[in-house]
Amino acid sequence: MIGFDAHVHVYDQVAAIGRVRYLPDRPAPLADWLDLLAAHGLKGGVIVQVSFLGTDNRMMLDALERLDRSRFAGVAVVDTDAAAGELSGLRAAGVRGLRWNLVAGAPVPDPADPEVRRFLGGMRDAGLHLEIQLESSRLAPVLAPLAMAVDGLVIDHLGLPEAADPAAEPWFQALAALPSDHGVHVKASAPYRSRVAVDGHVAWLAQRLGPDRILWGSDWPHTRHEARADYRGLLDRLPPILDDAAAAARLYGLTATTAIGDQPAKNRHTAP
Repeated sequence: MIGFDAHVHVYDQVAAIGRVRYLPDRPAPLADWLDLLAAHGLKGGVIVQVSFLGTDNRMMLDALERLDRSRFAGVAVVDTDAAAGELSGLRAAGVRGLRWNLVAGAPVPDPADPEVRRFLGGMRDAGLHLEIQLESSRLAPVLAPLAMAVDGLVIDHLGLPEAADPAAEPWFQALAALPSDHGVHVKASAPYRSRVAVDGHVAWLAQRLGPDRILWGSDWPHTRHEARADYRGLLDRLPPILDDAAAAARLYGLTATTAIGDQPAKNRHTAP
């Protein structure tokens, strides 16, 4: 059973930090997402730093400050020269992972580079895992070195599949070659961002990884795909075998056992 929405973006204002690929035309308020969680019987979720805000994590952190840590966590974006104090501060604020959004030709950090090694070591020391968005064919060659360098690697959006046949998917082949203790988890999120239909890919991953290493994310507010995405439809298409309780606790410290909708309405939008 899916209990958490592990990939959303929340922002009260729309203002780009530097050059961006896309800028939405309206905010994505925290209260709107919390109402969706309550309406769909979910227990909480994960707020991921939105790309157009770059490394300015203030809106995400402000949202986390108002939320129950047993139900909600964050994923931040920082530069690879981030100091240890910054990483530990993010952890204290409710962040549990750091994200690399590397699509559309963005350079992939080399795990063998001394600065990148220092950064990944700092992540481990701070108790943070790595989340990555990268196209399947570009993810495949870096999967093994990244999985070995971090304590927990989360692949966003199913690794953006490119092959109609899951058995021919480049990054799935790299995953199959990893040792069993690799620590890779996958978000079954944003199927509309992939080139191919992905239901078969979710089934392949559930068999390869086990149903407890796959999380669901709505990717709300579905930037660039608002007209095609339906929250209930995305949730209903998941295989019933999936169970995110262990992964949500392991990666994000989410341990809530009751749905947000079971709380009094006045308590849904604030930390206890």
